Amino acid sequence: MDFLRRKDLQEAMQFVDINALDYCSESWGGITYRQAMARIHAIDADGTVLKDVAVFRAAYRLIGLGWIYAPTTWPVVGPIVDWLYSLWARYRLPITRRPSLDKLCAERCERTDT
Repeated sequence: MDFLRRKDLQEAMQFVDINALDYCSESWGGITYRQAMARIHAIDADGTVLKDVAVFRAAYRLIGLGWIYAPTTWPVVGPIVDWLYSLWARYRLPITRRPSLDKLCAERCERTDT
């Protein structure tokens, strides 16, 4: 995400901290904390909710590097990249030594119930 922020010179994207205590799913396409932590999401200019590799395609297109993710639309490459992302999304928390999604959600509920 830091790379995208640095390259977004025209500020075409708005990054949202889902860990912020004031994060409200109603303000962001109904994307809950659990959903956002499980898989990457974005909302495009017309309000369409994007997720998974489609987010990266759209983001890189906005910063003028759409060609990097263009092959993910190809018939053979796309499904493979989608599958790889699904694996990453499923295992990223343990791979990065973070608590489980259930634990993160429970901790968030504790923080926001006050």
